[in-house]
Amino acid sequence: MKVLVTGGAGFIGSHFVRIALEKLPEARICVLDALTYAGNLSTLEEFAPNPRFAFYPGKIQDVTVVEGIVRAEGVTHIVNFAAESHNDRSMLDPGSFIQTDVYGVYVLLEATRKYGLVRMLHVSTDEVYGTIEEGDFTEASPIEPNTPYSASKAGGDLQVRAHVKAFGVPALVTRGGNTYGPYQFPEKLIPFFVTRLMDGKVVPLYGEGTQVREWIHVADHAEGILHALLHGRAGEVYNVGDSNERQNRDVVRILLEETGRDESFVKRITDPRAGAHDRRYSMTCEKMRALGWKPERDFDRELRATVRWYKEHECWWRPITERADYREFVARFYGPGLGDDL
Repeated sequence: MKVLVTGGAGFIGSHFVRIALEKLPEARICVLDALTYAGNLSTLEEFAPNPRFAFYPGKIQDVTVVEGIVRAEGVTHIVNFAAESHNDRSMLDPGSFIQTDVYGVYVLLEATRKYGLVRMLHVSTDEVYGTIEEGDFTEASPIEPNTPYSASKAGGDLQVRAHVKAFGVPALVTRGGNTYGPYQFPEKLIPFFVTRLMDGKVVPLYGEGTQVREWIHVADHAEGILHALLHGRAGEVYNVGDSNERQNRDVVRILLEETGRDESFVKRITDPRAGAHDRRYSMTCEKMRALGWKPERDFDRELRATVRWYKEHECWWRPITERADYREFVARFYGPGLGDDL
């Protein structure tokens, strides 16, 4: 088994690499990553000495790079984590999301078809479903994305469906819930807030923070993806999540407690773009449980452990938050004159 993990230097992808190397002792794991702002080669350093691991720089949109790796390595499986993956950034530059999240998926599917690979798994998100006031999304729910990011991910999902239906490509999709844990780029809620609070800076909360999200630990998410790769059926979609709904303000309350800050560090944000932030995500994962997988990690315990990880690994995130492009993004999205004063 020779697995090409695209986006493997990112958050969930790097955890998947770790788990795949541990649980597939005969497999060779190759990573393709463009090392854009969210890709961090340091997350893969521990694997470098392993003869079953290889790293290739490049984009999934580049047909020559993708097909070259598939041929050279004799790839049998592709797991695609590569994506532009942040709602706020998609408001600023939607075009780049389409290039990676739609066209890039097409390139991987074509390589799977052309070279007769055993399986391709495309990692997607619950955000493609849109928002739901009550009840749960199932894999059969319509997809109704509300941001350029979630629309681009939905486009990738539909590319998978089309290639399965039209060409018989052995591909499938997983849709994950909000994921947290170590090594997450500090722009998503938990690492963004933790790193700012550690520096004594205020954090932005949309409205009253009543948006509801389902949270899953990154190790549970990565294990679920591997399980779907090995046991799922081509042409199917599998929700990978935890039955763990929390309002954003309740998550923030724990972050304040763990960093020794109080409510005065929370700045309520009123912004028309906030309307694109879906009110509630919730999905049932019974289909994955029927395959023999379920999440194992407790949210409250692991969230607090995640905060401690960021406290103990400042050397990992500090160089990121000090970069000019990172500071520029914060200033651009949250408004002129805010930036580090946010």
